[in-house]
Amino acid sequence: MEKEKFYITTPIYYPSDKLHIGHTYCTVATDATARYQRLKGRDVMFLTGTDEHGQKIEDKAREAGVSPKEFVDNIVDGPRGVKDLWKLMNISNDRFIRTTDEYHVKSIQKIFKKMHDKGDIYKGTYKGKYCKPCESFWTESQLVDGKCPDCGREVQDAEEEAYFFRLSKYADRVRDLLENTDFLQPRSRVNEMVKNFIDPGLEDLCVSRTSFTWGIPVDFDPGHVVYVWVDALFNYTTALGFLNDQYHDYEKYWPADVHFVGKEIVRFHSIIWPAMLMSMEMPLPKHVFGHGWLLLDGGKMSKSKGNVVDPYILAEKFGVDALRFFLMRTFPFGSDGNFSNELLIQTINTDLANDLGNLVSRTTAMAGKYFGGALPAGCSRCEKTEPCDGELTAAASALRDVYEKNMDAFAPHTALAEIFKVIQRANKYIDETAPWALAKDMDANGGRLAYVLYNLLEATRICGILLTPFIPQSCEKLFAQIGADADVQTWDSAARWGARPETAPVAKGENLFPRIDMEKALKELDALQEAAKKAALPALEVEPQLTEKVDFDTFCKSDFRAVKVKACEAVKKSEKLLRFTLDDGTGTDRQILSGIHKFYEPEELVGKTLIAIVNLPPRKMMGLESNGMLISAVHTEKGEEKLHLIMVDDAIPAGAKLC
Repeated sequence: MEKEKFYITTPIYYPSDKLHIGHTYCTVATDATARYQRLKGRDVMFLTGTDEHGQKIEDKAREAGVSPKEFVDNIVDGPRGVKDLWKLMNISNDRFIRTTDEYHVKSIQKIFKKMHDKGDIYKGTYKGKYCKPCESFWTESQLVDGKCPDCGREVQDAEEEAYFFRLSKYADRVRDLLENTDFLQPRSRVNEMVKNFIDPGLEDLCVSRTSFTWGIPVDFDPGHVVYVWVDALFNYTTALGFLNDQYHDYEKYWPADVHFVGKEIVRFHSIIWPAMLMSMEMPLPKHVFGHGWLLLDGGKMSKSKGNVVDPYILAEKFGVDALRFFLMRTFPFGSDGNFSNELLIQTINTDLANDLGNLVSRTTAMAGKYFGGALPAGCSRCEKTEPCDGELTAAASALRDVYEKNMDAFAPHTALAEIFKVIQRANKYIDETAPWALAKDMDANGGRLAYVLYNLLEATRICGILLTPFIPQSCEKLFAQIGADADVQTWDSAARWGARPETAPVAKGENLFPRIDMEKALKELDALQEAAKKAALPALEVEPQLTEKVDFDTFCKSDFRAVKVKACEAVKKSEKLLRFTLDDGTGTDRQILSGIHKFYEPEELVGKTLIAIVNLPPRKMMGLESNGMLISAVHTEKGEEKLHLIMVDDAIPAGAKLC
C-alpha cells in the first residue's frame, strides 16, 4: 500500500551573516512536524533553503568587497552558516534549495514569461515607497508613521520602469479563500490580512526592478530582474521539479500540506502567493500557518537592534535537544513569546530534569536495584491493584489520540503539555505506590513491585515515542535505558498498552538532563556571549594618536556644527568627490565637497544629520568651492581603508553647536 504524502516547508531564509534563535524557531517547529508525520508512517518531503537575491544582498556584498554570489556562498556553506546551523539543530530536511540554483533560475524565467504571456504581468512605471531590508513595496496609506509597517525602518522613494502583476484581478478570489476556508491559520491572521490589505483595495504588484542587477534576469527584457518575492515564493514548486528537470516530484507532493511562515511574511504567502498560483492555474497549498515572533526585552529579535541570541552558544551550553524542547514547549506557536535565558534554564530544570529525567532515572534505578535490571515474566499483571494503577494506564493509553489532535492542529506546545501531564502523573504514581516500601518484603510484595515498575516503564515508553519528534537524540538514550527496542517505538505501539516485553533489559544510564545551576549558568552565558561578540569583531588598524599637544584655546577656535543633508550628488569627472548641499541653521545653504564617493552613494546620505567644521577658509576642488569639512572616522580593516561619516540623532537641529 502506497504511503500517504505530506509536504511541509519553512520559508527560505534571507542569508543573514548573523543567525539568531528566531531563525531556529520556525525550522525546529517544521522539523518536529515533519518527524511526527514520518512517525505516523507518511511519505514526507520537508523543504528549506535560502532566498539569495535582492538589493540588500547586493549592497552588503559591495560593503564586504566581494561579489553577491561569494557573499551568499560563505553564509550558506561557510563555517557556522545556514547549513551548519541546521545540522547542529538536527534538522531533518529532505531538500535544500538556494534561489541561485541554476534550475530554479530557469524555472522562474519560464513562470514569469507564462504570466506575462497570459496578460497578468504588464510593463509600467513604479512610483512609491520601498523598504530595502524587507524587499517590500508600500503605498503611502500602508506606512505606519511614515515607516515600513513590517520592520519599522525608513522607506525610500522609488521610481523606475517595472513590470506589474495584476494582483487586483484576483482580489475577490483571494478574499473568498481567506474568509471561507481554513487556508490561513491561525484564524486571527485572516482578519489582519483582509482588514489591512484587501478591504482598502488590492493594488497591482511591482514584480521587477531595474535599479540593481542581483536577481534573476527577465530573459525577454534585458535590464529587468525579477522581484524577489516572485523568485522566492515559487521555490516551493521548483524544488519539486516544476518547469525543470532537476527533480521529478511535483506531481507526487504538490500541493503543499502546509507552509510554516513568520507572521511578518504572512501577506506574501496568503495574498500574493495564492494569486500568482491562480494566475498559473496551479493547485493552492492546503494551509499557510503564520507563527509568532520570539521577543527579547519586548521587541522582535533583530540584528539591527543588537538583541540577537546566538543558537550556537545556547546549544553548546545546554544541548541541542534541550533547546529544541524549550522552543516548542514554552511558546504557543501562533503567538509571540518572550525569550530569556532565565526562562530557558527554568524550563530545562522543571520539565526535562525534574519531571522527565527523574522519572527515567528513578524507574531504571529501582528496576536495577530490586530485579537486577530485568523484570520477571508475568510482571504486567497483578492480582492486587489500586485506583492509581488504572489512572496511570488510562492516561498513558489515551495520550496518543490527544497528542495527534493537537499536532494535526499545528499546536506542538499543547501536544507537549499533554505528554507532560502523563509524565507528572507517573512521578506521582511513584510516590503513591512507594516501591521502596514494597521492596522491604519481596516475598509478599515482589509481584506488586514488578507490576508498578512495569507500569512506569510503559508510561515512559509511550511518552518517549511521542517526544521523539522534539528531542530525538535524547529519546534514543531513553529507549536504551528502559529496554524499548525499535519494534515498540512505533506510532501504532504508542496506542497499545503492554507492548514492551516484560523481561526486556533495563539499564540505568547517565542522567538525560542534569539539573542546571541557574546563577552559575547565567554568569557563564554572559561570559560566552561577550567572548563571542569580541571574537566576531574584525581585526582593525587605526591611525596612531598624535603626540603633539594642542592648547585648549586653539581647539576652541574650530566651530563644529550639526548640518542636515538637503541634497547630495557626485561631482562630474571625479571618482571621489561628492557635492553636499547642507542646512547649517543660518538660513543659507552651505556647500561642502568631500572625497568619500568610494564609501557612500549620494542618495543614501540625503536627510542625514552630520557634523561639520564650518569656519575653515573656502577651498576650490574641481572648480567648485567647498566651505567646511565633514567629520568622519577612518580605520583599516583587512588591509582596506574604511570610512564612516559621523551621523547624529536627527532630533538635533541644524546649526546646533558641539561643545
